[in-house]
Amino acid sequence: MRIAGFLKQSFVDYPGQIAGVIFTAGCNYDCYYCHNRHILGGDAPQIDPAGMWEFLEKRRGLLDGVVVTGGEPCLHDDLPELLARLRGMGFLVKLDTNGSRPEMVERVLAAGLVDHVAMDIKAPWAKYPQICRAAGDEPRRTLEVLRRSGVAWEARTTFAPELTVQDIGTIARENAPLPVYAVQAYRKPESWRAEDAARLETPPHSAAELTAAVEAARPYCAQVLLRD
Repeated sequence: MRIAGFLKQSFVDYPGQIAGVIFTAGCNYDCYYCHNRHILGGDAPQIDPAGMWEFLEKRRGLLDGVVVTGGEPCLHDDLPELLARLRGMGFLVKLDTNGSRPEMVERVLAAGLVDHVAMDIKAPWAKYPQICRAAGDEPRRTLEVLRRSGVAWEARTTFAPELTVQDIGTIARENAPLPVYAVQAYRKPESWRAEDAARLETPPHSAAELTAAVEAARPYCAQVLLRD
Protein backbone atom coordinates (compact mmCIF):
# COMPACT_ATOMS: atom_id res chain seq x y z
CA MET A 1 0.00 0.00 0.00
CA ARG A 2 1.41 3.38 -1.02
CA ILE A 3 0.46 5.77 1.78
CA ALA A 4 1.07 9.43 1.00
CA GLY A 5 -0.09 11.00 4.24
CA PHE A 6 -1.83 10.59 7.58
CA LEU A 7 -3.97 13.06 9.54
CA LYS A 8 -4.08 12.12 13.21
CA GLN A 9 -7.47 13.58 14.00
CA SER A 10 -10.41 14.98 12.04
CA PHE A 11 -13.88 16.05 13.15
CA VAL A 12 -15.29 16.48 9.62
CA ASP A 13 -14.18 13.55 7.45
CA TYR A 14 -16.33 10.88 9.08
CA PRO A 15 -19.88 12.06 9.86
CA GLY A 16 -20.49 12.00 13.60
CA GLN A 17 -17.13 10.43 14.43
CA ILE A 18 -13.65 11.54 15.46
CA ALA A 19 -11.32 9.86 13.00
CA GLY A 20 -7.82 9.58 11.70
CA VAL A 21 -7.41 9.94 7.93
CA ILE A 22 -5.13 7.83 5.74
CA PHE A 23 -4.28 9.25 2.29
CA THR A 24 -3.33 6.69 -0.33
CA ALA A 25 -1.18 7.67 -3.29
CA GLY A 26 -2.26 7.62 -6.92
CA CYS A 27 -5.49 8.28 -8.80
CA ASN A 28 -6.87 7.31 -12.18
CA TYR A 29 -8.88 10.54 -12.52
CA ASP A 30 -7.54 14.01 -13.23
CA CYS A 31 -10.05 16.52 -11.88
CA TYR A 32 -8.76 19.97 -12.68
CA TYR A 33 -9.71 21.31 -9.23
CA CYS A 34 -8.16 18.49 -7.15
CA HIS A 35 -6.65 19.65 -3.85
CA ASN A 36 -4.53 16.50 -3.51
CA ARG A 37 -2.72 16.79 -6.84
CA HIS A 38 0.66 16.26 -5.17
CA ILE A 39 -0.26 12.66 -4.29
CA LEU A 40 -1.88 11.62 -7.58
CA GLY A 41 1.02 10.57 -9.78
CA GLY A 42 3.60 7.83 -9.73
CA ASP A 43 6.04 10.22 -8.07
CA ALA A 44 3.71 10.90 -5.14
CA PRO A 45 5.45 11.18 -1.76
CA GLN A 46 5.12 8.25 0.59
CA ILE A 47 5.37 8.06 4.36
CA ASP A 48 6.79 5.29 6.49
CA PRO A 49 3.58 3.70 7.83
CA ALA A 50 5.25 2.44 11.01
CA GLY A 51 4.63 5.72 12.84
CA MET A 52 1.01 5.76 11.68
CA TRP A 53 0.34 2.28 13.00
CA GLU A 54 2.07 3.10 16.27
CA PHE A 55 -0.15 6.16 16.71
CA LEU A 56 -3.32 4.21 15.88
CA GLU A 57 -2.37 1.48 18.34
CA LYS A 58 -2.12 4.08 21.10
CA ARG A 59 -5.46 5.62 20.11
CA ARG A 60 -7.52 2.45 20.38
CA GLY A 61 -10.68 3.36 22.24
CA LEU A 62 -9.97 7.08 21.84
CA LEU A 63 -10.44 7.58 18.11
CA ASP A 64 -13.81 6.39 16.82
CA GLY A 65 -12.70 5.48 13.34
CA VAL A 66 -10.35 5.84 10.40
CA VAL A 67 -11.09 7.26 6.95
CA VAL A 68 -9.21 5.81 3.99
CA THR A 69 -9.10 8.33 1.18
CA GLY A 70 -6.77 9.46 -1.57
CA GLY A 71 -5.99 9.68 -4.33
CA GLU A 72 -8.11 6.65 -5.01
CA PRO A 73 -7.79 3.85 -2.41
CA CYS A 74 -9.54 1.25 -4.56
CA LEU A 75 -6.67 1.22 -7.05
CA HIS A 76 -4.57 -0.66 -4.48
CA ASP A 77 -5.00 -4.41 -4.59
CA ASP A 78 -3.94 -4.70 -0.94
CA LEU A 79 -6.70 -2.35 0.24
CA PRO A 80 -8.62 -5.24 1.89
CA GLU A 81 -5.58 -6.04 4.04
CA LEU A 82 -5.32 -2.43 5.20
CA LEU A 83 -9.02 -2.26 6.05
CA ALA A 84 -8.91 -5.61 7.84
CA ARG A 85 -6.04 -4.41 10.01
CA LEU A 86 -8.00 -1.27 10.95
CA ARG A 87 -11.09 -3.34 11.65
CA GLY A 88 -9.04 -5.71 13.80
CA MET A 89 -7.93 -2.74 15.91
CA GLY A 90 -11.56 -1.95 16.66
CA PHE A 91 -11.94 1.16 14.52
CA LEU A 92 -14.96 2.10 12.46
CA VAL A 93 -13.85 2.35 8.83
CA LYS A 94 -14.96 4.85 6.21
CA LEU A 95 -13.92 4.54 2.57
CA ASP A 96 -13.80 7.50 0.18
CA THR A 97 -13.87 6.53 -3.50
CA ASN A 98 -14.47 7.90 -6.97
CA GLY A 99 -16.30 4.67 -7.81
CA SER A 100 -13.99 3.68 -10.64
CA ARG A 101 -13.35 0.14 -9.31
CA PRO A 102 -16.75 -1.34 -8.49
CA GLU A 103 -15.27 -4.81 -8.09
CA MET A 104 -13.00 -3.63 -5.26
CA VAL A 105 -15.84 -1.76 -3.54
CA GLU A 106 -17.98 -4.88 -3.74
CA ARG A 107 -15.15 -7.04 -2.41
CA VAL A 108 -14.50 -4.98 0.73
CA LEU A 109 -18.20 -4.53 1.44
CA ALA A 110 -18.89 -8.24 1.07
CA ALA A 111 -16.05 -8.95 3.50
CA GLY A 112 -17.57 -6.60 6.08
CA LEU A 113 -14.51 -4.34 6.14
CA VAL A 114 -16.27 -0.97 5.75
CA ASP A 115 -18.89 0.82 7.84
CA HIS A 116 -19.46 3.89 5.69
CA VAL A 117 -18.73 4.84 2.06
CA ALA A 118 -18.58 8.28 0.48
CA MET A 119 -18.60 8.19 -3.32
CA ASP A 120 -17.82 11.21 -5.42
CA ILE A 121 -20.10 11.80 -8.38
CA LYS A 122 -18.03 14.29 -10.30
CA ALA A 123 -20.62 15.58 -12.76
CA PRO A 124 -23.60 14.51 -14.84
CA TRP A 125 -22.47 11.43 -16.70
CA ALA A 126 -22.23 13.31 -20.00
CA LYS A 127 -19.78 15.79 -18.44
CA TYR A 128 -17.40 13.28 -16.87
CA PRO A 129 -14.71 13.61 -19.57
CA GLN A 130 -14.81 17.40 -19.21
CA ILE A 131 -14.51 17.44 -15.42
CA CYS A 132 -12.21 14.53 -14.60
CA ARG A 133 -10.89 13.28 -17.98
CA ALA A 134 -12.59 9.90 -17.54
CA ALA A 135 -15.82 8.14 -18.44
CA GLY A 136 -18.52 7.46 -15.88
CA ASP A 137 -19.36 3.82 -16.63
CA GLU A 138 -17.67 2.27 -13.57
CA PRO A 139 -19.08 4.76 -11.04
CA ARG A 140 -22.58 3.91 -12.21
CA ARG A 141 -21.88 0.26 -11.43
CA THR A 142 -20.47 1.20 -8.03
CA LEU A 143 -23.69 3.01 -7.16
CA GLU A 144 -25.59 -0.21 -7.76
CA VAL A 145 -23.14 -2.08 -5.51
CA LEU A 146 -23.73 0.47 -2.76
CA ARG A 147 -27.51 0.26 -3.09
CA ARG A 148 -27.38 -3.51 -2.56
CA SER A 149 -24.86 -3.43 0.27
CA GLY A 150 -26.87 -2.40 3.31
CA VAL A 151 -23.90 -0.25 4.41
CA ALA A 152 -24.33 3.45 5.21
CA TRP A 153 -23.24 5.53 2.24
CA GLU A 154 -23.48 8.94 0.67
CA ALA A 155 -22.82 10.57 -2.67
CA ARG A 156 -21.14 13.94 -2.96
CA THR A 157 -20.25 16.46 -5.64
CA THR A 158 -17.84 19.36 -5.56
CA PHE A 159 -19.77 22.26 -7.09
CA ALA A 160 -16.96 23.27 -9.44
CA PRO A 161 -17.36 26.48 -11.49
CA GLU A 162 -17.93 24.51 -14.70
CA LEU A 163 -20.98 22.83 -13.17
CA THR A 164 -24.32 24.62 -13.11
CA VAL A 165 -27.25 24.52 -10.73
CA GLN A 166 -29.03 22.48 -13.39
CA ASP A 167 -26.11 20.03 -13.45
CA ILE A 168 -26.53 19.35 -9.72
CA GLY A 169 -30.21 18.64 -10.28
CA THR A 170 -29.30 16.34 -13.17
CA ILE A 171 -26.81 14.40 -11.03
CA ALA A 172 -29.45 13.84 -8.36
CA ARG A 173 -32.12 12.87 -10.89
CA GLU A 174 -29.86 10.54 -12.92
CA ASN A 175 -28.84 8.65 -9.79
CA ALA A 176 -32.03 8.73 -7.72
CA PRO A 177 -32.68 7.62 -5.12
CA LEU A 178 -29.68 8.79 -3.09
CA PRO A 179 -29.84 8.33 0.70
CA VAL A 180 -27.57 11.32 1.36
CA TYR A 181 -26.25 13.75 -1.22
CA ALA A 182 -23.70 16.38 -0.24
CA VAL A 183 -23.07 19.43 -2.41
CA GLN A 184 -19.58 20.63 -1.55
CA ALA A 185 -18.42 24.20 -2.04
CA TYR A 186 -15.49 24.62 -4.44
CA ARG A 187 -12.22 26.25 -3.48
CA LYS A 188 -9.40 26.96 -5.88
CA PRO A 189 -6.57 24.46 -5.32
CA GLU A 190 -3.03 25.50 -4.45
CA SER A 191 -1.53 23.61 -7.40
CA TRP A 192 -2.83 22.67 -10.83
CA ARG A 193 -1.87 21.56 -14.31
CA ALA A 194 -0.59 24.44 -16.44
CA GLU A 195 -3.23 23.77 -19.10
CA ASP A 196 -5.98 24.20 -16.49
CA ALA A 197 -4.90 27.66 -15.34
CA ALA A 198 -7.54 29.52 -17.37
CA ARG A 199 -10.33 27.23 -16.11
CA LEU A 200 -9.36 27.99 -12.53
CA GLU A 201 -9.80 31.72 -12.99
CA THR A 202 -13.58 31.27 -12.94
CA PRO A 203 -14.81 32.36 -9.48
CA PRO A 204 -16.66 29.95 -7.18
CA HIS A 205 -20.44 29.87 -7.15
CA SER A 206 -22.22 32.39 -4.96
CA ALA A 207 -24.01 31.50 -1.74
CA ALA A 208 -27.31 31.90 -3.59
CA GLU A 209 -26.20 29.44 -6.28
CA LEU A 210 -25.11 26.92 -3.66
CA THR A 211 -28.53 27.15 -2.03
CA ALA A 212 -30.22 26.80 -5.42
CA ALA A 213 -28.13 23.70 -6.18
CA VAL A 214 -29.26 22.07 -2.93
CA GLU A 215 -32.88 22.82 -3.79
CA ALA A 216 -32.42 21.41 -7.31
CA ALA A 217 -31.24 18.09 -5.82
CA ARG A 218 -33.77 17.86 -3.00
CA PRO A 219 -36.65 16.20 -4.93
CA TYR A 220 -34.48 13.17 -5.71
CA CYS A 221 -32.70 12.53 -2.40
CA ALA A 222 -33.69 11.50 1.10
CA GLN A 223 -31.28 14.09 2.50
CA VAL A 224 -29.31 16.89 0.82
CA LEU A 225 -26.42 18.59 2.62
CA LEU A 226 -24.40 21.70 1.84
CA ARG A 227 -20.78 21.47 2.92
CA ASP A 228 -18.54 24.52 2.97
